[in-house]
Amino acid sequence: MAQPRISAYLPPDIDPTKAALAFGRRALPKLNEELQSPELLSQQRALMALCDLVHDPEKVYQAIALGFLDSLKTLLVHQDQTVRQKTTEVLSIMALHSIGREGLIRGGVISALPGLLDDPVDICRKNTHQIFDRLAKLPEGAGSVLRAGLIPPLVLKLETELDEIQELILGTLSNCLRVEVSEALAAGAVAVLKEKLSHPSTAIRSKAAWVLLEISSHAEGKIAVCKEEVIPVLVRLLEDTQPEVQVNSAGALMFALVTPQGRSSAMGAEAIPPLLTLVAEETSKARLNAIKTLTLLAELPEGRRTLLDHRETFQRCLDDPSEAVQRAAEIAITVIDWKP
Repeated sequence: MAQPRISAYLPPDIDPTKAALAFGRRALPKLNEELQSPELLSQQRALMALCDLVHDPEKVYQAIALGFLDSLKTLLVHQDQTVRQKTTEVLSIMALHSIGREGLIRGGVISALPGLLDDPVDICRKNTHQIFDRLAKLPEGAGSVLRAGLIPPLVLKLETELDEIQELILGTLSNCLRVEVSEALAAGAVAVLKEKLSHPSTAIRSKAAWVLLEISSHAEGKIAVCKEEVIPVLVRLLEDTQPEVQVNSAGALMFALVTPQGRSSAMGAEAIPPLLTLVAEETSKARLNAIKTLTLLAELPEGRRTLLDHRETFQRCLDDPSEAVQRAAEIAITVIDWKP
């Protein structure tokens, strides 16, 4: 079902053109004073001016040094929706720059944002999730998201949020779950992600498979993926029309099939034919992951017997332009040819 795009337009009684005239040439310290003003209009216009200024990394550095983050964190809980919208927008723009991401993490912005997860204004929630997504790309940011206890509510929001925001949540989770998965597993993340693998949005299907890849890189994650019977769904996605879905699904399978239960589930789901199709397609982005996954299936007697009839498919990969594909094919052939 189609969803409306989240609008960033301001209420009709706010004129952003006045912000540049009033504040565009003023020094940052003056803007900080306006942010702390009790006058609503002064706060709104100062935030609009700041939204323009923080596109410049130098201004971001100066704003952080001048203590803007304390003022902005205070405004995150403002009763006026325009103030909340523009405050989250300022922080989201700052998070586009490396100096901004580092400053926001050190300034404790992540722990000030959870209250906005339930904001009634769509754009405020979207901006908030953009901040999480951008900060989580740094290991320190991912760690801060985990320490703030945000993983369970983020998993929960996957079931109710707008598609645009779901994409951002999945991006945040993919970086955080690379570090630690226990809270996500306890919150039922695997079952939720399994459902997202059937979502009509290509981006959501692809990102859900990527998060499952990160979960499956942990021992307890592999167990959960098998228990929730996610592997047959991932196998079906190997034939998805979108290459990015195929590559992430093959990657998730590659990690999950390390366990005997994973390999058995994949054989039951008849994973070998679609994986061979991906290997045979020279332009397939999923080719490397498919070869590695088939190598794991070749460790099973029935997998080896099947793949012996397709040895030529791997042989052709020895001339692939990618050295990684060549090495993976060599290993696959060695495993397929092994005799007990």
